[in-house]
Amino acid sequence: MKMSDMFAMLAENARTFEERMNALQDEMSKNSENAMDHARQWQASAMQRQEEVNRQIREHMENANEQVREQWQKMQSGWEAQYEKMRAQGEEMRAAAMKMAGGKDGQGMADWAEAYAAQMVGFAQKVQAEAAEAIAKATEARSKKG
Repeated sequence: MKMSDMFAMLAENARTFEERMNALQDEMSKNSENAMDHARQWQASAMQRQEEVNRQIREHMENANEQVREQWQKMQSGWEAQYEKMRAQGEEMRAAAMKMAGGKDGQGMADWAEAYAAQMVGFAQKVQAEAAEAIAKATEARSKKG
């Protein structure tokens, strides 16, 4: 094979590689946009569900006696303080992850965000289990009352 043919083949391989990389980047960008759209839709849906939960809580509190309202407000304040503490710790962890990643927003940020999301999901599951237990107790107490 002649040297010029080898260079031509090398150039063709480089061109093909660039085309494939561009196509891959376009596909990744498209998938990223789709993922972001899904995330936005999920977030909007979650906000609607939260508004409904908040409405139901307000309704329950309006019908509750003063002692129950005071206890609820104390618990709510404690939960909010705990959430803020967790959020602040998460932010500290993010800053540490960025330092370890050399300040880049790439893989280090993705790893941190995934770990943080997993922690928040775990916490939400614990709260959900607690809520299920509270619902069961409330149902039992109402059935005994009636």
